[in-house]
Amino acid sequence: MIITRVSIFSLFLLLLVACKSKEQAPTAPMNAAIPVKVVQVSESGNATYYDEYPATLVPLNQSEIRPQVTGYITGIHFKDGDKVGKGQKLYTIDQQTYQANYEAALAQVAVQETNVIKAQKDAERYHALDKQDAIARQQVDYADAALAAAQKQLAAAKAQANAVRANVGFATIYAPFSGTIGISQVRLGTSVVAGQTILNTVSTDDPMAADFVVDQKEIYRFSKLQSSKGLIDSTFSLAFGDDVYPQHGKLQIIDRAVDPQTGAIKVRLIFPNNNHLLKAGMSGTVRVLNAASSRSTMIPYKAVTEQLGEFFVYVVGDSSKVSQRRVSLSTQIGANVLIKEGLQAGETIVVEGVQNLREGAVVTADTSNVKK
Repeated sequence: MIITRVSIFSLFLLLLVACKSKEQAPTAPMNAAIPVKVVQVSESGNATYYDEYPATLVPLNQSEIRPQVTGYITGIHFKDGDKVGKGQKLYTIDQQTYQANYEAALAQVAVQETNVIKAQKDAERYHALDKQDAIARQQVDYADAALAAAQKQLAAAKAQANAVRANVGFATIYAPFSGTIGISQVRLGTSVVAGQTILNTVSTDDPMAADFVVDQKEIYRFSKLQSSKGLIDSTFSLAFGDDVYPQHGKLQIIDRAVDPQTGAIKVRLIFPNNNHLLKAGMSGTVRVLNAASSRSTMIPYKAVTEQLGEFFVYVVGDSSKVSQRRVSLSTQIGANVLIKEGLQAGETIVVEGVQNLREGAVVTADTSNVKK
């Protein structure tokens, strides 16, 4: 029993000491100033930068080579990847069947020509007898009808012969224009079907086009670029990652209409490609020089926070309190970003320590080592 009372008393003393220690511990101030680094917003002058758009390289002219007759490939008259000229022979298809059909068609034409000669002579003889009133008028009419029928049959035979002759011609395939031919999709002996089998593709590659889309809000800007006579060569360039194509492009065309589904319109640039570095189908980035027409506000990009697709900065106000302000961003230039609206020159914003802030927080500003 004595041991129990001593234990209880000891526990009571420990609790009392703990409470006094807690009361004597210093309490941290609830509104302690948060150390941050700040910068004063200033105008950057006329900012020069590039607007960038994803682009795809396409040839100005491209055609799939398909056969117009069915048969077996009997000749390939180029090497894969060759430069070919317009009218150059590319493929031949077995002509034996078409040639035989053509000869048969010519024979049929000869038969019909003989029939026309016979019908013509009959008609002339019957007309001579009719003048002497030595034959019934009905016989003359029959002779005229037979001649007309023979002439129509001859015309049909000639048309058929021309069609078969065309098939003979179609058995040899020529380049539709000058360009580069790709890798053949068929080899000697391959059976091909008229209008279906793709034999190859021919395309031009100098110059090369770069297609990209812009928002309809930019149509006026690009229309001015298209009509500008004083357009400098460096306005349009093409980049592949960190590599920039050494030659500059020109704006060739703006598509005829805006896509109602996306609100965008296609724009095409053309680039010289005499060194053949550009290949159809490549993906790159079109860079369009944009010199801002008015003085621009630029801030460090690290000062910007994003919330639900909107962008904010912390502005230092009276009594060193910060307020969160929504801003509209333009183009990022290196470690900085242009601001369309939301800030004015002379205001002070937080650039480091943003993650520790909340609306109305008090800060202690450190402006050392901060680039404006």
